[in-house]
Amino acid sequence: MEEIIIDATNATLGRLASYAAKQALQGRKIIILHSERAVITGRKKFTIQKYLKRKALGGTAQRGPYISKSPEKILKRTIRGMLPDFRRGRGKIAFRNIKCYKGMPEEYKDKKALKAGKEKHTVYMNLEQLSKKI
Repeated sequence: MEEIIIDATNATLGRLASYAAKQALQGRKIIILHSERAVITGRKKFTIQKYLKRKALGGTAQRGPYISKSPEKILKRTIRGMLPDFRRGRGKIAFRNIKCYKGMPEEYKDKKALKAGKEKHTVYMNLEQLSKKI
C-alpha cells in the first residue's frame, strides 16, 4: 500500500480534505502532519459561529453529534464528510487509512512530506486558533 505523507502547514482545509479523501479511496494510506496549521479562509467571527452552532445542535450526552475540539479530529471529521458512507464498504476502508497528527511524530521526522499549502493573502484562521475558541 502506497503511503502519502502531507504537511498541512498553510493548507486550505477543504482542499486538503478533498485531496486526502480521493487518495484514500484509491487505496493509499494518508498521513497528515501538523494538522493544527491547516487554515480555514474567511472571517474569524463567522467561522467560529459556524462551529459553535454545529456544536450546540447536539442532543443529549448519550446521543451525539460529538464535535471534538482538537485540531486533528476537526480535520479528520472534515475528511470523513467527503467520503462515501464511512460506516460501510469502501468508505470505511478509506477512513481507516487516514491518520492525522498534531505536530510531527518521531517516526516521520526523516521522511519527505508533500507541502500542501502556501502563504495566504486573505483573511483566515488556523485550526489551532479555532480549537481554542470552541
